[in-house]
Amino acid sequence: MEGLGIHLSSLIAQLFNFGLLLLLLYMFAYKPVIKMLDQRAAKIKESVDQTEEIKKQHELAEKETARLIAEAGKEGKKIIEQATLIGEETKQKAKQDAKTEAEKLLAKAKLEIERERDEAIGELRSAFADLTMIAAGKVIDRSLDKEQHRQLIDKMLNESKVLNKN
Repeated sequence: MEGLGIHLSSLIAQLFNFGLLLLLLYMFAYKPVIKMLDQRAAKIKESVDQTEEIKKQHELAEKETARLIAEAGKEGKKIIEQATLIGEETKQKAKQDAKTEAEKLLAKAKLEIERERDEAIGELRSAFADLTMIAAGKVIDRSLDKEQHRQLIDKMLNESKVLNKN
C-alpha cells in the first residue's frame, strides 16, 4: 500500500485522529445541538398544545356566550311580556276607575236633579197653594184661615196623580 502513498502508521494515526474528532464532536457539539433541538421541539409541542387548549377554551367561551345571549334574549322577552301585561292591567284598572268615577258622578247628578225637582215641585205646590187660597178667597169672598186652606190644598195635591209623577 505504500506504492499508493498510504502508510499504515499514518493511516492508523489518521483513523485515530478522525475517531477522536468524532468523539469530541459527539460530546461537545452533537449532544448540545441535539439537546437544543429536543428542547426546541418540546417548546414547539408545548406551544401547539397551548394553542389547542386556547382554541378549545375559545370555542367553549363562544358557546357559553351564545347561550348567555340566548338566555338574555329570553329574559328580555319575558320582561317585555311582563311589562306589556302590567301595562294592560294598569290600562284596564284606569279604565275601570274612570268608569266607576263616571257612574258615581252620574248617580250624584241624578240625586241632585231629583232633589232640585222635588224642591221645585215643593215650591210650585207652595205657590199654587198660595194662588189657590187667594183665588178661593176671592171666589167665595171670604177669607178662611190660611192654615186650613194650605192643609186642604196639600191634601188635594197629594191625591192628584199629575203632580205626583216622578
